Amino acid sequence: MIDQKFVASDPMEIGIIPEKLDELLRRVRKEVDDGLLPSVQIAIARKGKLAAFETYGNAPDDALYCIFSATKAITSAAAWLLIQEKQLDVSQKITNIIPEFGENGKADIIIEQLFTHTAGFPHAPFRPVLWHDKVARVQRFADWRLNWEPGSRFEYHPTSSMWIIAEIIERVSGQSYASFIRQRIAQPLGLDDMWVGIPEEHHHRIAPVVHVGDAMTAEDYEQLGLPVPPVTEVTEDALTSFNSTEVRQVPVPGGGGFMSAADIALFYQALINDGKSLDGEQVWQPETLAFTLQVRTGDLRNLLDGNQVNRALGVIVAGDDKRNLRGFGHTNSESAFGHGGAGGQIAWADPATGISIGYCTNGHDRNPIRQGRRGVSISNRAAMCS
Repeated sequence: MIDQKFVASDPMEIGIIPEKLDELLRRVRKEVDDGLLPSVQIAIARKGKLAAFETYGNAPDDALYCIFSATKAITSAAAWLLIQEKQLDVSQKITNIIPEFGENGKADIIIEQLFTHTAGFPHAPFRPVLWHDKVARVQRFADWRLNWEPGSRFEYHPTSSMWIIAEIIERVSGQSYASFIRQRIAQPLGLDDMWVGIPEEHHHRIAPVVHVGDAMTAEDYEQLGLPVPPVTEVTEDALTSFNSTEVRQVPVPGGGGFMSAADIALFYQALINDGKSLDGEQVWQPETLAFTLQVRTGDLRNLLDGNQVNRALGVIVAGDDKRNLRGFGHTNSESAFGHGGAGGQIAWADPATGISIGYCTNGHDRNPIRQGRRGVSISNRAAMCS
């Protein structure tokens, strides 16, 4: 449960407008009230404290959710600590740390390309349970082959690049990746429910993933003038595998985070409050954040919609007026940053307003257009709460 020190006595105490907050909460619960989503959870924070933390639908107030790819920001922020301590240089080759990785033409890939999805192996296979067998996992990394020349394009790596970042964290720090997250991020920030790989004793609190609604057909996409999205490893079976006891315990760095919406919002609060916890502990230095939040992908564009991808080290920066296509609202500032997750998980912070939000649902909408519009609608309202 969230410590009460993180809860504002009144939204206005932290500069959140009550009427705007009420509008946000009404919008958040709409799909639950309409019967589409089984449960949702929302948290909005400013000045290090929560203005609201609510759960709607068939889930207890202390429910935890799998946040899927929103985990990538947390994994990346862990690596930022090694950059801060001069233990990691993102311009160096991966093989400087993981020599085995260089097989099959991968020897020249640099660490930065892992964070920006330009490493060239988006479809490399890896079963989560392999993580616990170090010999097997390293052999799998060696066996991976390139899909295209590293650095030549952007293509989202759903899980592969983050497995390598987790391996780098382990080799450089000498700690397990999961314990590094707990000791260097969750504990200093006071976020007891932030897990990447969650122990079984907490599984009873997790809202299980279910799929809802009807999938769009090729004709539906054609009518909207949109290409049919390519088939990736992010299938319904892959997502519902996170309902299993075995997979939940694996620290999947690209998608195995389990926590509450409040943990997400408060994590991002630290990032926009000079890297400090609410109690003033310095976790990330401001210069570290300035370095890691720089967009590094230049004019590289998303192959699906043709828009600039605006990738920093592991997070997306809102940028221009196409920010709604990058997981933000139209009303976010250009400097907002974050990373959402499969099923419609929302996670961002906006330095211009000081607002951060976490939105979680266990109802994964089979209609990605409806899901995307929902995310923009929620983000629009959240961004205008101060």
